[in-house]
Amino acid sequence: MSHPHPELGSPPPLPAGGLRVTPLGGLGEIGRNMTVFEYGGRLLIVDCGVLFPEEEQPGIDLILPDFSSIRDRLDDIEGIVLTHGHEDHIGGVPFLLREKPDIPLIGSKLTLALIEAKLQEHRIRPYTLEVAEGNRERIGPFDCEFIAVNHSIPDALAVAIRTPAGMVVHTGDFKMDQLPLDNRLTDLHAFARLSEEGIDLLLTDSTNAEVPGFTPHERDISNVLRQVFAGARKRIIVASFASHVHRIQQILDAAHEYGRRVAFVGRSMVRNMGIARDLGYLKVPPGLVVDVKTLDDLPDHEVVLVCTGSQGEPMAALSRMANRDHQIRIVEGDTVILASSLIPGNENAVYRVINGLTRWGANVVHKGNAKVHVSGHASAGELLYFYNICRPRNLMPVHGEWRHLRANAELGAMTGVPHDRIVIAEDGVAVDLIEGKAKISGKVQAGYVYVDGLSVGGVGEPALKDRKILGDEGIISVFVVVDASTGKITGGPHVQARGSGIEDSAFAAVIPKIAEVLERSAQDGVVEPHQLQQLIRRTLGKWVSDSYRRRPMILPVVVEV
Repeated sequence: MSHPHPELGSPPPLPAGGLRVTPLGGLGEIGRNMTVFEYGGRLLIVDCGVLFPEEEQPGIDLILPDFSSIRDRLDDIEGIVLTHGHEDHIGGVPFLLREKPDIPLIGSKLTLALIEAKLQEHRIRPYTLEVAEGNRERIGPFDCEFIAVNHSIPDALAVAIRTPAGMVVHTGDFKMDQLPLDNRLTDLHAFARLSEEGIDLLLTDSTNAEVPGFTPHERDISNVLRQVFAGARKRIIVASFASHVHRIQQILDAAHEYGRRVAFVGRSMVRNMGIARDLGYLKVPPGLVVDVKTLDDLPDHEVVLVCTGSQGEPMAALSRMANRDHQIRIVEGDTVILASSLIPGNENAVYRVINGLTRWGANVVHKGNAKVHVSGHASAGELLYFYNICRPRNLMPVHGEWRHLRANAELGAMTGVPHDRIVIAEDGVAVDLIEGKAKISGKVQAGYVYVDGLSVGGVGEPALKDRKILGDEGIISVFVVVDASTGKITGGPHVQARGSGIEDSAFAAVIPKIAEVLERSAQDGVVEPHQLQQLIRRTLGKWVSDSYRRRPMILPVVVEV
């Protein structure tokens, strides 16, 4: 297996007749999926998603792929192929189209409807090309064939990309559910046909590569949901991803069976389920779905609320309910169902919400105590089966953390893919397919781009480090007035603390030390404000560390008069 190397330089110009594959997100992480294909000076992008922040990234709303390596080549982009409508595959599209709004979007009916609704909020009207399984479209030099795959959202597609350099197949997210709710199977016949033609490079979903066996059927959840509905005494509140149409369908079916009405809560949930219903992907019996404002007129045992917040997102409806910061108040006897997977890194936030809900008397049903979720990704048994069908000449695991990528690579090797034909890459690593062999050729910039409110890329790692210090240790400010010519103190020092756990009165012990250091520096002729600030920071920082074993942010202000 070939591996990335930290000292990789920029990739050389792509040789004539070669195909370059550069993932800008989705490798070494769950989310932010984006891959750039280059042939003959033209680019094709597959997916452009977001990653959701973890606790170590305070104040951040979203994390985008880094577009810097393609920013001066936006005119070379033939289009963006979207494999399906989950946020980790389409959430970054509005931010890329802000830079060039006329890049065509290619995807299935539901996927395009979801991204078009999202783009309306950004006031962007995209150019779109709707495709379906079995379609084959020429997109610049890229001959793209679309294949049906089963996932936790309808209308998911894999894409086979043919160029003179060879055929690359990108699976997107997929599993091989043999009893899907919509009867839309992963098209193994199409993959077998592509195998007969010859798959030169296979990019495969790695999310469940460590999980043995086969992923359970989505419909296996139905009986569990019925049991929960049958035993619920009061309201039922379901938290799910706003795009998990299959899961919401089962909630609607159970609600209909047990005589309950359903209301959607949260802008994204209302929008996405409205789209799915209008396009026929969500089957809603007449009168079942009502406006949330009408729920007060119904008895609790006839109410189902469907909301966002299954990942513990602080501003989502469920988190706010747990914190008593929402118009819907959790009461004793309510049942809450968390009907989604637990994305790595979100565990603490989710359990914090579960504890908050339980505190108010709710019965919380989640993946840990009931089978209310099945994955949308192929497990190891399915991947082995899939590799034996596809028989790729080269393999590149994608979509997963390092442990998932390596596990997927081992599965490929077990089915006969030569070790020197398996490429384990990371974000930014360019992989060239030349004369039938895939190999790493270099690396481009592919770091995190943080979205903080209206700021995109304005917050970097230093700012996040400062935020963590502020959150963990607090801040101490020092205000001093000095004579501009002599450097002698004419006012202060005044010290104030916020969030440090140190009372302002305690600084009486260190103020004389700060004054002494400043007087000595004035005698030495040091009058430059920045130097004086550094002296104050060192003196106060040492005292706080020695006295309290803390390292707060220290903000000295020196004013000259």
